[in-house]
Amino acid sequence: MTDFANNPVIHVVDDDAAFRRSLVFLLESLGWPVLAHASAGDFLRACPVPPADFGCLVLDIRMPGMNGLELQQALRARGWTPAVVFMTGHGDVELAVQAMKQGAFDFLEKPFRDQTLLDTVGAAVRHGGEQRVAEQRRERGQLLLARLSPREREVARLVALGLPNKLVARDLEISEKTVHVHRQHVMEKAEVSSAAELARLMLWVDPQALG
Repeated sequence: MTDFANNPVIHVVDDDAAFRRSLVFLLESLGWPVLAHASAGDFLRACPVPPADFGCLVLDIRMPGMNGLELQQALRARGWTPAVVFMTGHGDVELAVQAMKQGAFDFLEKPFRDQTLLDTVGAAVRHGGEQRVAEQRRERGQLLLARLSPREREVARLVALGLPNKLVARDLEISEKTVHVHRQHVMEKAEVSSAAELARLMLWVDPQALG
């Protein structure tokens, strides 16, 4: 098995006890730690906040009480968009498409091959890990850029676009010397050493920042 960072935990939510046990056995056979939940409510009680070791959620779309789609919506309402692999029955494709539109990673129609599930879960775990890294970068970038004054933000954007001090000064109608001072402050506060690093930081926070 691929060695995923931090040994992420796979969460399985399905009301069919026998099927749930078979999924746990299959996933654990590749070395993944797995936690099983008999209902959406059980999952929410076990994970009131996103666990640090969360890998992905393997979720049945049709269950008594809160169904899989409603659980996904409840998590989104809490600001949590985990990597979700939905399991659907025949005729549930419309629901699965709705789930995908709301951010699900993928869906599998029962019955599915063991290897198909393992491949999909592996991809979902990688996707979730990439999402976490991106979110951590975005949060760090927000904290660093929040240090900048309004004028420094204006200078930062132009510097990140590759403009030399002379053109920044002209665009902002300030002296080149003032731009130089602002630029130094921007680099110090944002903890970067070049325009390229500044651009990357700003794009981590907002992909449209330099548009």
